[in-house]
Amino acid sequence: MDIRVGTGIDVHAFSTDQSRMLHLACLEWPGEQSLEGHSDADVAAHAACDALLIASGVGDLGTVFGTDQPEWAGASGAALLQESVRLLREEGWQIANVSIQIVGQRPRFLPRKNDAEATMSAVVGAPVSISATTTDHLGFTGRSEGIAAIATALVTR
Repeated sequence: MDIRVGTGIDVHAFSTDQSRMLHLACLEWPGEQSLEGHSDADVAAHAACDALLIASGVGDLGTVFGTDQPEWAGASGAALLQESVRLLREEGWQIANVSIQIVGQRPRFLPRKNDAEATMSAVVGAPVSISATTTDHLGFTGRSEGIAAIATALVTR
């Protein structure tokens, strides 16, 4: 059996565009400041995509969904994740699990943790575990300039 692990990182700055909605872990977060990006800027979904694509050798977030590809402009994190899963399965890979760590001062993640894990697990077709942490007000995430996420994926063939 071929077993591989991939790690993905994604970072987006907070947006000043009041018309955008925050998308995080495949959920909408009404009333929270949105993130700036080519797609919906869902750092958790993007990090998961990157980890899956890298683990399987299919590519990475930038080559598969790059800003030079207008068809992905405004795409949801769930859509990017679904396409990543499709590409992996097309190459004969199965997803064992994905683990995601969100890094930021806000929004408060714990109240929506179970919903986020259930939603992302349904999209991936495998267990997705998510946790969140702060940087104790250090760095760009600590200054509330944006949010980062780190994901690890285990895939088998």
